[in-house]
Amino acid sequence: MSRGIDFKQKEVINITDGKILGFVIDVQADFDNGEIRSIIVAKTGKIFNSMSSKNNVTIPWNNIKKIGEDVILVEV
Repeated sequence: MSRGIDFKQKEVINITDGKILGFVIDVQADFDNGEIRSIIVAKTGKIFNSMSSKNNVTIPWNNIKKIGEDVILVEV
């Protein structure tokens, strides 16, 4: 499993329709067992607008299908 810091700024693509969802700006983790629960993606793809939660989408770990060097493939 990758570390949370490894996810930052990776592009996220939905394999269902091929659309680019944006870029990872944060991860949510369970600190009791050290597991990543979900990733938070800036919908607009702009890292600088990540402070507005209305432009973000949370993707549960179960929806992540493949983690590559540059992109993360998800099914949503």
